[in-house]
Amino acid sequence: MKNILVAAFLVVSFTAAAARAQSTPVHVDVFVSGTQGYHTFRIPAIETAPDGSLLAFAEARKYNANDPGYGKQDIDLVYRRSTDGGKTWSPMKVIEDPGELWSAANPATVVDRQTRRVWLLYLRCKPERGTEQARPGTDDSQVLARTSDDDGQTWSDPIDLTKISRDMADPKWRISVVGPGGMIQDRKGRLIAPLWKFEPFGNFALYSDDHGKTWQRGDMVPGPGDENQLVELAGGRILMDIRQNSGGHRWMSASSDGGKTWSKPRPGNPVSPVCCAIERLTSKAAGDARDRILWTGPKGPDRKNLVLRVSYDEGQTFKNERLISPQFAAYSDLTILKDKSVGVFWERGVEQGYQFLTFTRFDLSFIEPD
Repeated sequence: MKNILVAAFLVVSFTAAAARAQSTPVHVDVFVSGTQGYHTFRIPAIETAPDGSLLAFAEARKYNANDPGYGKQDIDLVYRRSTDGGKTWSPMKVIEDPGELWSAANPATVVDRQTRRVWLLYLRCKPERGTEQARPGTDDSQVLARTSDDDGQTWSDPIDLTKISRDMADPKWRISVVGPGGMIQDRKGRLIAPLWKFEPFGNFALYSDDHGKTWQRGDMVPGPGDENQLVELAGGRILMDIRQNSGGHRWMSASSDGGKTWSKPRPGNPVSPVCCAIERLTSKAAGDARDRILWTGPKGPDRKNLVLRVSYDEGQTFKNERLISPQFAAYSDLTILKDKSVGVFWERGVEQGYQFLTFTRFDLSFIEPD
């Protein structure tokens, strides 16, 4: 009952605040664990479609909260769509149900500005196969892509990118995984997806210069890490924000050739090991007053206190920390809406656990209140 009351409060608070400037975050729960036949919803990804609608993606974990490959697990890839800036959401749709005990996981999206096509890349795993259980050189794990030409209302059949995203001859390379979240299109039109691999852990990019007709795999970032996201810097370099395998801060690596090669990683934001989000808000090159890159993650201790931090120097430092929620918080993804407000889609718990996937919206007055 406590969870139901909290969810109801969030919906009411969103509606009541819709007509006024969002100087404080406005929240609404998009997926609620334990409903619609699923034990847990996890791994949020969000995209603003060309028509301005919002597309919120998630893993729908049927039997338990485990990742792919761990025991009896069945994961479908699902999404909901909002045409009113996140106030209300369409009924849930299943993009992929790969079969009993199979997993469809780790969504990452991008909009091709030239074609207005939405790209969705994700992972498919056979029963009881995942990061540590997939066998090298097999199709135990696959990287797939789907596209939408009607702003996320319908989706194409899957396109298999497995052999491009993985060295099938490598006797240790078990799996390649997208993001989750964090795909971009750079100023030259290149589509770039962040990926990580195992074994061992490593990070790289997959990119396309012909609107997704063909894809290429870039070189490895020189250092360990896994879940990652991308942002383009003012000078055209690509910055990768990387989850650390251990320690108190993330890693950041830059590419000067569109994701083919990467610099030695440097320390990033202080945060516990978790998937975080990075997104450009404004750019002087686009006519904005200043450059701003946004970052979200749980400040801690552990997975609590979701915060927003802003970089005004193209990812060198992050400051102006703002608390989005003091509750349990884990993975997050970011999108910029048509009106330049910010949307955060994140894993929330009242006390602990993955009870909700919540959409939070705010504007510049929350980011810079003074």
